[in-house]
Amino acid sequence: MFSHSVDFWLTRFVFMRGIGAIYFVAFLSLFHQLKPLIGKDGLLPAHLYIKQVTRIGIWKAFWRSPSLFYFNSSDAVMVGLCGLGVGLSFAVMMGLSNGLSLLILWMVYLSFANIGQIFYGYGWEMMLLEVGFLSIFLYPFTNLEWFPAHYPPSKIVMLLLLWVLFRNMLGAGLIKLRGDKSWRDWTALFYHFETQPIPNPLSRWFHFLPKWVLKAGVAFNHFVELVVPFLYFGPRITVIFAGLLTVLFQVTLILSGNLSFLNWITIVMCIPCFDDRVWAWILPQSLVSQIPAVSMPIEGAYHWILWGLFGVVAYLSIKPIMNLCSSCQSMNCSYDPFYLVNSYGAFGSIGQVRNEIIIKGTSDMVATDHTVWKEYEFYAKPGDIDRRPPVISPYHYRLDWQVWFAAMGHYSQNPWLLHLVYKLLQNDPLVLSLIRYNPFKEGAPQLIKIDLYRYEFSKAGTDAGKWWKRELVGEYLMPLSLQNRSLKEYIYTQFQRP
Repeated sequence: MFSHSVDFWLTRFVFMRGIGAIYFVAFLSLFHQLKPLIGKDGLLPAHLYIKQVTRIGIWKAFWRSPSLFYFNSSDAVMVGLCGLGVGLSFAVMMGLSNGLSLLILWMVYLSFANIGQIFYGYGWEMMLLEVGFLSIFLYPFTNLEWFPAHYPPSKIVMLLLLWVLFRNMLGAGLIKLRGDKSWRDWTALFYHFETQPIPNPLSRWFHFLPKWVLKAGVAFNHFVELVVPFLYFGPRITVIFAGLLTVLFQVTLILSGNLSFLNWITIVMCIPCFDDRVWAWILPQSLVSQIPAVSMPIEGAYHWILWGLFGVVAYLSIKPIMNLCSSCQSMNCSYDPFYLVNSYGAFGSIGQVRNEIIIKGTSDMVATDHTVWKEYEFYAKPGDIDRRPPVISPYHYRLDWQVWFAAMGHYSQNPWLLHLVYKLLQNDPLVLSLIRYNPFKEGAPQLIKIDLYRYEFSKAGTDAGKWWKRELVGEYLMPLSLQNRSLKEYIYTQFQRP
């Protein structure tokens, strides 16, 4: 693939727009949710987290988990840098790319990821940071030309991008085999589409496919994640074949559920599988004609910087490789504070039932058997059984994901959840911006409780056209009011609020 006869001018052109688009969606999602999640009055205020981690000293904390916000974490600064990220990523998406703009994007996103706490504890954040870091070296530092003749696309960087793709796919395949029996007995897809974090409208159709089709889907999953990755480093034709299969696999995942930008960034990582001869068939000839007839080789400092990059990635890859080979494989973890080389994985375990927590409120001062409870609705997660699941990917509703996780455990394991209840009791406008439907627009509720339900897909054409059927499992959180002493003490202790 990386012979002298193969070029990547068009590949780089397409790739940079792809990574710009992923950054744009990531920063836009953050911009809309920053204040209610990690702002000064958010569910997990960043300034409280920073105060805790910088007890050892700002600079020590910085090198352990780098973030610009250790120096100033005001809402104005965070919103300003997030807005810069939105603007710069849009420029990259439109073709105004260089090393400087990509370095700024990477630094700003790294700063948010390291203070975002559980709301940023996902594999695709690490993936964006790793791929975003490599992207810095694809263009000269200050040049804004689409095809700078003095800086041809680096085959070293293209190879390293495929190395990320390899670890992502193989890690996902191995963690499935090691983590859950249902992947080994071919039954995982009997449950996955119904129990995944945020289903979409097609998830129900996939769920009710014939069992033999779902088993074939598991076999296809294993082939693409366990065999195909080794083809990324073969002859040109096998690399193209592997890229096509990986893209096809990611498209099926996009069609069957809302997994944030995980599948989208994986598709972007597949772009280096296709060299200029492939893209020349797809892109307009007016663009193809702009490729320099004669290009200067990368020499001098740039040349040594690229080989230095290769050496650093090779060294940092030792622990991820050991993790891939380990029977105790970890999923989605990093071994350096800058997320330069990481270990990945997805759906190492599959839930066989879907539990959902439903938040309810009432205007009654005291809960009785006759109390009417009204339900809050989130933007993406299941709630109202009549409501069709939405299509939101690659956008990411972070609170909805955490509510899905919370249903698997106890409320005491999720401090932010009690903080959410506390804020809903006040009709807090920031938190309500994360809620699709607030049943108490005229005045705050007096009591809030949380119930646990078991959800199942309804078959199309049954149950009066409802999308879900559900049954009550039990009480998840007892009714609470603002006057509840234990709640007030907990909020004061955890979030320093009277």
